[in-house]
Amino acid sequence: MANSTPTFWNPHAAMERRDSQIWSDLKRAIATSSGFQRWQVDREDGQRLRHLSLDQQVRAYLRETLETLAY
Repeated sequence: MANSTPTFWNPHAAMERRDSQIWSDLKRAIATSSGFQRWQVDREDGQRLRHLSLDQQVRAYLRETLETLAY
């Protein structure tokens, strides 16, 4: 019995799927928050913002929020 672990089981892939699902859920929660929606409206470059994916917008929002909190 050389290896009893099924060949289809890949812990690394399972972790990546879990992390992906967590990010998806978090991104959706952030996108529906009033803070994020206000941030979108307040952007001076709103036209440019519309061309970004939701993923890119949420990342920019989080980056700006964390930079503000760091001061």
